[in-house]
Amino acid sequence: MIQAIGLTSNPRKELPPAVDDVSFEAHAGRVTALLGAPGAGKTTALGLMLELQRGRGVTHFRGRPLHRIPHPSHEVGVLLGDVPGHPARTVRGHLRMLSAAAGVPARRADEVLEAVGLVSLRDERLGTLSRGMDRRLGLACALLPDPHTLVLDEPARGLSIGESRWLYGMLRTYAAQGGTVLCTTADPKEAARIADRVVTLERGRLVADQEAADFSRTRLRPRVAVRSPHAARLSSLLAQEARAAQRSVEVAREGGNRLRVYGSTCADVGEIAFRHGIVVHQLADEVGDMGPGGGAPEPPAADGDAAEHPADGPRQDPGAPPRQDPGAPPRRARPAAPPHPGTPAGEGSPAPGEAAAEEAGPAPGRRSRRRARTRDADAALPPPISVRPASRPLRPLRYEIRRATGVGTVFLVGAVVLAVSALTAVLLARVGHTPQPRLLAAWPAEFPLPPAALGAGLLGALAFGDEFRHPALAADRGTVPRRLGLLTAKLLVSSALALVLAVLTVGCDAELLHLVYGREVVAIPADWLPLSAGWLGLVMGCACAGVLAAGVFRSTTAGLAVVVAVPLLVVPLVHKMTEGTPVRTPAPLSSRLRDGLPLRWPFGGERHLEAALRLIAQPVGGALALSLAALLCAYLCTGLRSRVR
Repeated sequence: MIQAIGLTSNPRKELPPAVDDVSFEAHAGRVTALLGAPGAGKTTALGLMLELQRGRGVTHFRGRPLHRIPHPSHEVGVLLGDVPGHPARTVRGHLRMLSAAAGVPARRADEVLEAVGLVSLRDERLGTLSRGMDRRLGLACALLPDPHTLVLDEPARGLSIGESRWLYGMLRTYAAQGGTVLCTTADPKEAARIADRVVTLERGRLVADQEAADFSRTRLRPRVAVRSPHAARLSSLLAQEARAAQRSVEVAREGGNRLRVYGSTCADVGEIAFRHGIVVHQLADEVGDMGPGGGAPEPPAADGDAAEHPADGPRQDPGAPPRQDPGAPPRRARPAAPPHPGTPAGEGSPAPGEAAAEEAGPAPGRRSRRRARTRDADAALPPPISVRPASRPLRPLRYEIRRATGVGTVFLVGAVVLAVSALTAVLLARVGHTPQPRLLAAWPAEFPLPPAALGAGLLGALAFGDEFRHPALAADRGTVPRRLGLLTAKLLVSSALALVLAVLTVGCDAELLHLVYGREVVAIPADWLPLSAGWLGLVMGCACAGVLAAGVFRSTTAGLAVVVAVPLLVVPLVHKMTEGTPVRTPAPLSSRLRDGLPLRWPFGGERHLEAALRLIAQPVGGALALSLAALLCAYLCTGLRSRVR
């Protein structure tokens, strides 16, 4: 159950707030439609409910606001706009990545793919999906953690009639199994047809909160669809007859030979046409909006679908469970008697108006609509999660591994770095006058950083940069979650990738130099251990700096720029600060460390600590350590600030 209380957005300069004191409820086991013309405040209301926008008011999901729910994705499934995700990621890879983030088994991705009919497209890239397939994938992402509530913003916008039937059939089935569904729409007829309750917004204010039957009776008007080659003459005759009988009848010309007659019936229009010898090609009852210009534009009708269904009342599934209490522990209960396998829940039994029409003999158009609805809406929900979800909703390490390896960017960056490093090493060896450590690292003295360090910094910047550019984790809470677990996972994975890249770079450079110039060029230096430690520390430090900088500035470019700024700006600053003659003592650093602490260092640990301190004491090491400390503090401050907000 959803309880929205006093939703009010912040005022927009001199304009009134987009949403002003809106309160309504959406009950479990029912579909609630939030109706309003474009600009009425529907999307803003959803943003306030999901805490994506600032404003006043509170929304309770089964008795708790969203920020008080430990695992929000397990409680609320959200579909707002297009599916956020990297366009080069596959459909199945995207869902498996979100499964790791939600703490559900990886097989859950295959279950929801089968439920939404995307099994054949599981290896397609997100950037190649059509509008209908994108809507199916968005619904799959919302259903992935098996939530109790679905919140969708105009889910059928831009879809064909068949895709819309399938989508609303899925929502009907979901509500019939005890879930809560809240969706927005701009079409009054669609709201009356799909929803059990309709909440109407107009200019940011609540103007009606009604059952679908009351909405159809009070907010919609019956009308007659007429198609005749003599539409202009028939329109004049209908107006004359209405004036003579003192009846309120409106006739709307829709171009060509089509008319919409409000306030009359098929029998009256047919009799008038018969008396005056006017040929009529179509005569059908419809349920329309508030009259000409009084509602949302009507979508174009297909050939066999010109007359819409009458919306005489909500299509309540007889097997749907009763309304659930907000504190009820189960998520959804399976219905005892499911409807026909080919018909979605809520559409298995006709509405009262349809039943009466079928007793008198179904019309050909109605039969074709019933067959199309049975053929298109053959979806079934994925099964409930059979295993207990993980104790934490975010398994960051598994998520980060799938995120990094799900696209080819990591492998492309690694291949480019290895190729550039090998070519640079060969050129440096040919020119000569390059120390062997710099030769193996392919680091010319004129460059601020070697190619491996720049590549590691780019991989680290992509770790958070892609999160803000393609916010896969932000479907329900806005910006990327600033959790220390996610930061730690990104630092670990980026450091591991940097470590592999550093080892492969030295190995490839050494092998190529050995093949081209012989063994003497790649002889192992005597101080290989501190050199290796310094090399690995430099590459891993650049990767961590890229992660932290991209997380602070929310941009891949800014993250890489910070990595390059360390040797260009921070190193000269640190070098200038440490200028001067230091005070030297005859005792070495290891002796001072051993004598200064009360406990003995085991296994000669003071020598390793001395080596680490000497690395940090270098200008590059000190600048990198200083930069990492500053970026970490900035990241923690921004995370605390967003949490306070």
